[in-house]
Amino acid sequence: MKNGIHPEYHMVKVVCSSCNTEFEVGSTEKDIRIDTCSNCHPFYTGKQRFAQAAGRIERFNKKYNIKNEG
Repeated sequence: MKNGIHPEYHMVKVVCSSCNTEFEVGSTEKDIRIDTCSNCHPFYTGKQRFAQAAGRIERFNKKYNIKNEG
């Protein structure tokens, strides 16, 4: 590695503004604040809903007059 061209790399504390969870990561930044983390994001907590996709399928079937032969 060349001297003097690389940024300082150190451990910093990341703070989630939604749930106030704190954890440490390595970074070149001094302070990191995030909106959502894996503790409060719906995808990771299992509270994600897919209701919009079902509506799209129903609209498509209605538009092209497709009967559900389930």
